[in-house]
Amino acid sequence: MKYVIVIPDGCADQPQSELDGLTPLQAARLPSMDSVASRGQVGRANHTPAHLTAGSAVANMSLLGYDPNQYFTGRAPLEAAAQGIELGPEDWAIRCNLVTIIDQVMQDFTAEHISSSEARELLQTVTEQVQDSALEFVPGVSYRNLLLYRGSEAPFSNETRSTPPHDLTDKAVADHFPRGPGSDVLSELMSQSVGWFADHPVNQNRVEAGKRPATNLWLWGLGRRPELESFESLYQIRGAMITAVDLLRGLATLVGWQRIEVPGATGYTDTDYRAKGEHAIDALDQFDLVCVHIEAPDEASHEGNVASKVKALEEIDQAIVGPLLEKLETMDAWRMLVTPDHPTLLDTKTHSHGDVPFAVCGSDVTPDAAVDYSESTATASELEFPKGFELMPKFISPGGF
Repeated sequence: MKYVIVIPDGCADQPQSELDGLTPLQAARLPSMDSVASRGQVGRANHTPAHLTAGSAVANMSLLGYDPNQYFTGRAPLEAAAQGIELGPEDWAIRCNLVTIIDQVMQDFTAEHISSSEARELLQTVTEQVQDSALEFVPGVSYRNLLLYRGSEAPFSNETRSTPPHDLTDKAVADHFPRGPGSDVLSELMSQSVGWFADHPVNQNRVEAGKRPATNLWLWGLGRRPELESFESLYQIRGAMITAVDLLRGLATLVGWQRIEVPGATGYTDTDYRAKGEHAIDALDQFDLVCVHIEAPDEASHEGNVASKVKALEEIDQAIVGPLLEKLETMDAWRMLVTPDHPTLLDTKTHSHGDVPFAVCGSDVTPDAAVDYSESTATASELEFPKGFELMPKFISPGGF
């Protein structure tokens, strides 16, 4: 049996006036996703427990079949795993965004997608300014970086709270600094960064070029190393992940999946959709399960860009879902699952709790009455997974659908 999972991150949404009352899924031309729905079954799953943050870390862990109530420790440790960073049992990883805050309002949680080289220069300045040997700043990709706190004297605990900057777009930030044990350490660094970055050559050059400066560090998503059982030990299936996002790379590493890097994959709306589809098709010859994650719909939602979200969905349908479905049809036994991890709402530009629609088809999947892939079709279905992590065992198990 061959398995394919396609994750259009954050694609679930609400009706939009700009789309004549349709959701992006309903408005987009999606013949391949609709084919998965009409040839199989459509349902809904909730990957974001109400007491946990509605975000990709929790939701994708659930989507891969791991109960986040048991395994989730924070987002940053997953991204540390993506970079091959070993965390000791007392170490903490903290997500370190470079952001643009003007007049105490989060103008851009990506600092206008600052380049990795610029981010590295800024973090080098931070490293020179910080005199605490327990702190280590690790450059990542663009605005996505890490702070590590090494040693047994870390002041944080499971009660330390932080706010993802992408949940604060166009909102005041003053009431959203870290709270709880150790929050003073994080808040002080965030406040000090304003002075370190104000006249930095990187920002001077960006302003001269008409770009937004990186005005602040934003620290969030902290946690210690999670302990995940390997996917192969649970299901006897060898998996591979295609993604441009460190969070998913880290999850793949921790569950023992092979990571397939695709040239041109950016984690943004300008990603090379076709290259992702082609690499996924090739990977099916080597692996039992291939998962393709596409960040573009989520990024479009964070920007509040309706047209961009619709376009991203159509690209995914044409360049990834369609070719993969065609490849699977040449095989004797197969299943495909199309599902986002969580809703990301254009109106609020943030991740949301709640159900997401999924569609599954395959050589042994009995079709239901669904004719398209959308939120409304999923809502009308009797197929439901309130505990989203139970969807994966159903998808994998013989005769599951």
